[in-house]
Amino acid sequence: MRRTVAAAGRVTAEGGDAGRGGAGQHRAAFALPGREMFRRRRGAGVTVTRKPTSAPAAARVPRPRARRVRSLGARLLRAVVGTVAMFGLALCAAVIVKLTLTPSPASVGIAHTNLHPGTSIRLYLDRPSVREALLQIGGNILIGVPFGLLLPVITPRARGLLRTVLICSFVVLLLELAQHFFVKGRSFDVDDIILAALGAAIGYLPLGRRLSLRIHPSHRHGWQRRWDAARRRPRGTVR
Repeated sequence: MRRTVAAAGRVTAEGGDAGRGGAGQHRAAFALPGREMFRRRRGAGVTVTRKPTSAPAAARVPRPRARRVRSLGARLLRAVVGTVAMFGLALCAAVIVKLTLTPSPASVGIAHTNLHPGTSIRLYLDRPSVREALLQIGGNILIGVPFGLLLPVITPRARGLLRTVLICSFVVLLLELAQHFFVKGRSFDVDDIILAALGAAIGYLPLGRRLSLRIHPSHRHGWQRRWDAARRRPRGTVR
């Protein structure tokens, strides 16, 4: 019996190189029963259990509790930073209102309305005193810096260079109109609006935008959401 099985195994091994069709049938007919009997005798009564493979770290989903704690911490941080920025902007606005809406009796006969951009700036630069020129130009620029720095932090809807500049220009426009009609010794000057808008751009570009992205990372404007939807839409679909 052992010699018959051994001979059948040799025939199967030699025929495997010639063709897999017939060799596979001989191997299934002669070699497999002997192996199956050997496995049954050797492993009778033995149960093999496999340990479940652990999922990779990238595929593990964070627990809902950890997500809630993280979301709560982010909301608390946004609330604290937004409140501090709001108080800072209110303080800067109070100082700006006091400086711009204070009457100047000494300038009653000198102050005049300027509707031509650049006229007052050239007048400031032509003055012999460099300190006075820097005070006039730098003071108007500093008026707009808090808007560019703090507005995007308070609300992400104000994020964007054009939006920040427009909001600052509108506020300064109201102040200039109030100066012209209600304050003695002061008049409307379009160059003050231009310099304040420049200050808003200076405050927004280095720090305002970066702080807004850190505090409100998930906010998307309407045009950004439409752009993302258009990119996700498959090609060839007509809306």
